[in-house]
Formats: sequence, structure tokens, C-alpha cells
Amino acid sequence: MARPGVLSWTLGDRVVVPLSDGHLVASLGLVQGLPADEAARLQADGFRGVEAPRISVNAFLILGGADPVLVDAGMGAGGPDTLGHLPKALQACGLAPADIGTVLVTHLHSDHVGGLVGPDGAAAVYPNAEVVIPEAEAAYWLADGAEVRAPEGARAGFRRAHALVAAYGDRIRRAGEGEVLPGIDAVLAPGHTPGHTAYRVRSGDRPLLIWGDVVHYPAIQFARPEAGVAFDVDGAMAAATRKRILDQAAADRLLVAGMHLDFPALGYVRRDRAGFAWVPEQWSAAS
Repeated sequence: MARPGVLSWTLGDRVVVPLSDGHLVASLGLVQGLPADEAARLQADGFRGVEAPRISVNAFLILGGADPVLVDAGMGAGGPDTLGHLPKALQACGLAPADIGTVLVTHLHSDHVGGLVGPDGAAAVYPNAEVVIPEAEAAYWLADGAEVRAPEGARAGFRRAHALVAAYGDRIRRAGEGEVLPGIDAVLAPGHTPGHTAYRVRSGDRPLLIWGDVVHYPAIQFARPEAGVAFDVDGAMAAATRKRILDQAAADRLLVAGMHLDFPALGYVRRDRAGFAWVPEQWSAAS
């Protein structure tokens, strides 16, 4: 896929295009399980801001199947000005929302699914797309009475999940682990949310694992994978999942991509001392 300003990688008969929705201006106060001074030191050593760290928000376009596939949909119109840029990124690829055949959802946090609905929270942005939601994720967010049982500050997420289902109606598909589309497998990666899911793209001689929110702070969590974030639903499980996936990615020299890795967010994991390190994938016009 050769378009000015668009980076893409060819994997067998598939083309993967990272799309930037923008970034969140966050805080190191969100980092859990690590002393504050250690988190700040790692962040500074990684040449990243300590006072107002940026967290990239990405989605991924997969071409080469029957219809274009989008993995996550960004924040949409409901967030800060630094977010909501995915529609322009899609347009740069020569596509409109109506061209997308499937949206694969990693989990139902707003920076991943807010872009599926319009500013009113009711209209489907992708009018022809089937939206695939992990079964365990749907069970958590859509269970009867779940919103009422949740803390007040978390209830908006449950309302958003119900609004999303209402907007897409019978174009919502719940899916478990295994193949969700030809050549694309769902891989459960729980902890950040109960049904948080990665997607493995099988094409050619090197698969790609789009791992969702396994890492939010690259300068911190590769080196210290036990460090979590405040919005992990189950911090201990999220840390265990992160360690398992990082270890597998390093052992298998697996090409990976993440929603909060620094754009364009494709690369490799290698072991480094007691932790891991990130190695960006080299891009070329032949990719």
C-alpha cells in the first residue's frame, strides 16, 4: 500500500497499517506497583516526559481479506483535542468508514470504542461493519445489574457498552478465543479488563500479534513488567498476562503491535537484564 504519509507493512497476503488516533496527556500517578521515583527515573531514561507523559492511542487497519478490518476505533469525538484523529488517518488511506467490513474490539474502554459511535453516542460511525466483541468482555460490561453494582466513577463505561450494542444491533458478534476471521485469531489476555483480547494475524512467514493494552508506558513497563496502571480491573492478573506475553514475544521473536506503544507501534521484544526492551520494526518503502 503506497500512499504518501501512510506507513504499512506487508505480511504475506495481508497489509497492516497503523493508524494514530492521537495521544492522551497522562500522569505517572497512574502507574501502580512501582515506587514513584523509580517510575520517574525509567520515564526520564527513556527520553519521555515525566510531568505530563504522553500515551499514544493507536488502531490498526488490516487489508487483504474480503473487506478492510479495523482493530479498535479510537476515542472518537468524546475526548480531548489530542484524540479523535482516526477518521483523518483512515481518509489518508483512501478509505471511508462505510468501507470497513469488520471492527475487532480488544476491550470496551472509551479510547478503544468511543470512535464507534457519533458525538451523540447513538449513531453507528461504521454503517456497514460487523463489530466483534470478546465474549468475556461482553459478559463483564453487559451483565444485568453490572452498572448498578459498579462504583459511581466507573458506571459511564457500562453505559457506553450498552449504547454501543444499541447502535450496532444485530451487527454485534460476540466471539471467544480462536479464529474470528479467516487468518485472524482472538487471544484472551485478561487483567486490564476481564475480556481484554489480543488478535493474531496469520499470513506469510511471520505472524503479527496486536496485543491491545498489554503496555501503556513503554519506558517503564518493558523494564518492569510488574508495573500496572490504575485502570487495570485486576492488576495482578494484568501483570501476569504482561509477563507471559512479553516472555513469549521475546522467545519467539514475534512481531507485535500495541494500542499504546509509540506510533507506528510495530516491533519486537527482547530480554534485557531482569526485564525486557522494545525494538521498533524497521520500515521501508518495500514493506
